[in-house]
Amino acid sequence: MQTLQSKTEVLIETLPWISRYEGKTFVIKYGGAAMVDDDLKETFAQDVTLLKKIGVKIAIVHGGGKEVTEIAGKLGIASRFVSGQRYTDEPMMEVVQMVLAGKTNKDIVVRINQHDGDAVGLCGIDANVLRVERFAEDGLDLGLVGKITGVNTAYVNLLLSSGIMPVIAPIGVDPAWRVHNINADVAAAALAAALQAEKLVYLSDVEGIMAGEKLVHSLTEQEAEEMIDRGVISKGMIPKVRSAFDALEASVNKVHMIDGRVKHSLLLEIFTDTGIGTELIHDLAAERA
Repeated sequence: MQTLQSKTEVLIETLPWISRYEGKTFVIKYGGAAMVDDDLKETFAQDVTLLKKIGVKIAIVHGGGKEVTEIAGKLGIASRFVSGQRYTDEPMMEVVQMVLAGKTNKDIVVRINQHDGDAVGLCGIDANVLRVERFAEDGLDLGLVGKITGVNTAYVNLLLSSGIMPVIAPIGVDPAWRVHNINADVAAAALAAALQAEKLVYLSDVEGIMAGEKLVHSLTEQEAEEMIDRGVISKGMIPKVRSAFDALEASVNKVHMIDGRVKHSLLLEIFTDTGIGTELIHDLAAERA
């Protein structure tokens, strides 16, 4: 009886959060161990389906760098990284398109649909969802890597309003219809900004943003830039953090960075007061939501 009462209390505790987020849009960047471990794949599919069933509109942007590196290696194509980001030449672009827009994307979709999540897989090429120009910033040459210049929000919103959960591979096209790889963190942030999402959530293989051994629970842009200057935030985390603050500036309400290695971390972050990761906020006076 006590177990049943505890379950009831948990359900009641989530009611205010359900009421708050019904009809709102969440963009989730899916990556890391949560895409590799079978148990974590299952709990992620359950979590996003549950959120959808209670009225949250879910759009997912996924990574898959580990799979790209693995398949490229089997094909004799070497992987190269510049400042923590993948360099994409023509042969690697073919692998990226084959893996991310193909098997990886469809594996995610079928897992969600096993739970009646009504997911559909696509990439930024479809309906011009992600339009890009070649990335050329900070003196970095990343090859066929795109900087997002436009998002087809009408198409994505059409799916969301129809009860469909879009699962998007981060690949886009430039004005000359040349295909480009896109950093998945940056793609998720651009999508969230274009949709003016309530939340942007990053699932990765770290607890959040760490200052030494200590988890930073809330972080402002000024604090983040200071941590970048000190080298506390470095390499691949830099574009993730900066794109997250770009999303906040574009009216995304909250950005969360959470540990995808924890089962049901998505629900724990959204439906509890304290959460489990780092939230990126406009200012320290902002309340966790």
